[in-house]
Amino acid sequence: MGQLQYGLVAYVSDPVGQWVEQIRKELVPSQAGSAAHISILPPRPLIGTETEAIETLGELCRDVSAFEVAMGDVESFAPRTPTVFVRVAHAAYRMRELHDRLNTGSLEFEEPWPYMPHMTVAKMADWEQAARALEIAQERWARYTGPRRVHVKELIFVRGSQEAGWVDIAPVRLGRNLSPVLAG
Repeated sequence: MGQLQYGLVAYVSDPVGQWVEQIRKELVPSQAGSAAHISILPPRPLIGTETEAIETLGELCRDVSAFEVAMGDVESFAPRTPTVFVRVAHAAYRMRELHDRLNTGSLEFEEPWPYMPHMTVAKMADWEQAARALEIAQERWARYTGPRRVHVKELIFVRGSQEAGWVDIAPVRLGRNLSPVLAG
């Protein structure tokens, strides 16, 4: 089994998240089950335990109020990775501040690239596919007439591995305490 990775995401069920999920399903059917989200803490190993990480998140998010961001342009991470995404434009600084606040203690990790708030549309296998996906997504985004605002009021602490995919561990409500996800 590969090393477990952890992250913190804000799921996006607003209309813009539905748009991302629909175009992802079209561009990369194998990624169709991935829920639209904005990563606050990209994948990382833990320094301590899950319990310590959950406690840290609870303490640090207690004083953070819910906020709203607006999505900007569709772009790609070329030449770093063949990934197409929608950039967080308005209030991206709030996401960066939250990232910096939470990248500490058992969650601290030196990331390979600077943190940039975004919502991934699709991770492609190669640059040629990414260029085509970028073109299609930009055309569709230009025609999208729905709201481009995302309400960030709850974060989800997640665990993942190559074998098992990503699993929700605990919701983190901004401005409130968190509680573990109960298995049903």
